[in-house]
Amino acid sequence: MTEIIRALRPTRRVPHNSAMIRARLPLVCSAPCSAMCFALCAWSGATVAAGPAVTPMVAIDVGHSLDVPGATSARGRVEFEFNRDLAHAIERALKAEGVATLVIGADGKENGLGARPAKARGAGFFLSVHHDSVQPHFLQSWVHEGKELRYSDRYAGFSVFVSRRNASLPGSLRCASGLGEELRRAGFRPSLYHADPVPGEMKPFADRANGVHYYDNLAVLKGATSPAVLLEAGVIVNRHEELALGEGETHERMAAAVAAGLTRCLASSRPGRH
Repeated sequence: MTEIIRALRPTRRVPHNSAMIRARLPLVCSAPCSAMCFALCAWSGATVAAGPAVTPMVAIDVGHSLDVPGATSARGRVEFEFNRDLAHAIERALKAEGVATLVIGADGKENGLGARPAKARGAGFFLSVHHDSVQPHFLQSWVHEGKELRYSDRYAGFSVFVSRRNASLPGSLRCASGLGEELRRAGFRPSLYHADPVPGEMKPFADRANGVHYYDNLAVLKGATSPAVLLEAGVIVNRHEELALGEGETHERMAAAVAAGLTRCLASSRPGRH
């Protein structure tokens, strides 16, 4: 405030008129500052330069934990490890776009589903990262490196889920579609089988073209106060897709697509954007 007063103070004894103050205010109020600065600018008729619009922070939830590791891949690797690797790649991709991030559950110690969205309070978006399996009756046995394991090559591809119980459903739908669209542009394909009329599936489409389904009872989605999406990045019980999903190049390509979809969606939802 002292600097503002000095800038407004004349350098020699002349009348304190509004014209002089108007001439000096653009130098003082060229960046966002205090409420007093805005009040002075408004009084003088000067304009205040707006700072760059800020994309909301994205909370990245690493699905599952060390104690509850999720699905087991065709070669015996647990889902949590796939989730963590992709989540970190998404974090890097978002940061490269200038988006602030908050990673939840990367240490593998977060077991409470309700605690995850609670830790994301203050974030503008909640993304839960997972990898997929299939219904048990589709699994078959095979032997890999001397171990009998379960697999299914029947399905492949990503799926995106939103909950109609989420507090910000329109934003969730918009970002889910944007995320799915960018994944398709990057060469990934939606699995679509979660809408099949079989026990355990039957998740209706919210956007079939982009692989988006409604899954209303997912705790992390319905518990989030911001727009929220759960991504199943691919089917790790599929022996071919598992190999691709474990590669760093796939992580980076998928993460870049996710970051592109989210930054575009979140930028369009900022106040003043249409």
